Amino acid sequence: MHLKPTISATCVRVALLLFGAIFVTSRVSADEVRVMTSGGLAAPHLALVAAFERTTGYKVVTLATSAGIGQDAIVARVRRGEPVDVFMNSDQSIRELIDDGVLARRSRVPIARSGIGVAVRKGAPKPDISTVDALKTALLNAKSIAYSAQVSGIYLSTELFPRLGIADQVKSKSQRVERERVGAVIARGEAEIGFQQISELLPIEGIEYLGPLPAEAQRITLFSAGVSAKSAHPAAARAFAQFFLSPEGLAMLKKYGMEPATTD
Repeated sequence: MHLKPTISATCVRVALLLFGAIFVTSRVSADEVRVMTSGGLAAPHLALVAAFERTTGYKVVTLATSAGIGQDAIVARVRRGEPVDVFMNSDQSIRELIDDGVLARRSRVPIARSGIGVAVRKGAPKPDISTVDALKTALLNAKSIAYSAQVSGIYLSTELFPRLGIADQVKSKSQRVERERVGAVIARGEAEIGFQQISELLPIEGIEYLGPLPAEAQRITLFSAGVSAKSAHPAAARAFAQFFLSPEGLAMLKKYGMEPATTD
């Protein structure tokens, strides 16, 4: 998959300079950009904070690096009115929050697409996952399976496993990981094989990344950003979202196995 970014590097540099000028003249007392992100964009987000702060003079405050669950879910938190400037999650979630007036209209920025990856503990045997049949065999042979409680795990448990005809066989040996990265569970040896967004697996120490799901079994998720309708710094928030499409941002997306998104 080869996707072109939505904005040129030159345009990003010009936009950031313009935003920088705005910051100097119209900054309010607290020079902060408050960010919530789901796990899919967490690694590139954290890697880009320092560069954005140097460029703009704003301090980035990271409020969440995981989608969370229940009342602790970032969607629930932003709906309750918790102060936030930039919200990053699945594109579907961003669109819904814009429709509901929680995020500002015309603030949506498609950032990157991410697939689901597979990992085992470092030093463990590496099963073949290169084809759908090989993946099915690996799942049936695994003693234990871990997957995310978020979008990738929902797809696996409700769509892919039933489509492969193995839902009943793997149900008793599968665990839904809710409050940490799947890779952490795999690294501790608490599950033999794990599945999560590639960008969430790659930063984890102690695992072997086997690769993405086969194309016929893959589910690609688009991650986007939106600016809170109540943001204290909407210009800074928009600049932060666009920073993912700067040269530094594009490099980080690539590093963590993501493809820059096209506007759609």
